[in-house]
Parts: sequence; structure tokens; C-alpha cells
Amino acid sequence: VQLQAYGGGLVQVGGSLRLSCAASTRTFSVQTVAWFRQAPGKQREFVAANSWNNGSSKYSDSVTGRFTISRDNAWTTVYLQMNNLKVEDTAIYYCATRFFGLLNLTPSGYDYWGHGTLVTVSS
Repeated sequence: VQLQAYGGGLVQVGGSLRLSCAASTRTFSVQTVAWFRQAPGKQREFVAANSWNNGSSKYSDSVTGRFTISRDNAWTTVYLQMNNLKVEDTAIYYCATRFFGLLNLTPSGYDYWGHGTLVTVSS
């Protein structure tokens, strides 16, 4: 499975962006999908995940209420809607998946990773 994340860019504080993660195969229906991010000099951290099983989602405390993870009806793309962006949201954002996976908050819980997309929030 090849993943491609896109949609990053430069935005001002308080602005919005929508990231997309597209898969090379139509298998998102049986994959748990997550977004992680990594800021310069920091470890990769969990942002959000959506379960293949029951559609439930988890979010990190820092993005709860501002970010929303969702899937398209064709199960080919997963989105991360980011609202009210803050400077501390600046990072490279990665999408990751695991077949039949649990909602895991650690990178080791995912097998497939896309190349990241850079989000820069300016003040």
C-alpha cells in the first residue's frame, strides 16, 4: 500500500487547512488510518486516528476540538480538517495505516506510511 499525503502549506494563526491522504489501493475500508506530525527537533507525535471497524476516532489533547479526521465515501481518501491553527501546529504531517488495526497512538502501531506534507503556521 502506498500512501500520499498532501494539502500542507503556509497559513496564518487561526486559519484552516485540510490535509488529504490517498491510498494506492481501495483498502481504507479495512484499515485504521492515523495522522502523526513531527516538528523540527521533536519526536513524531500522534494527532488523530480513525478506526476501520466502527468508525470511531481518537485525537490528541492538543488538537481536540480543532481537528477532525474523516474518510470519503469511496474509501480512497482520508482527510484531516485543521481549524483554528496555532503556531505550535507547525510540523510535517504524516498519514499511516494498518490493516484491521486498533486505534493506536504510537507510530509502531502502523505499518504503512506516506511521505509527509509540511504545515507552517505563521503568527
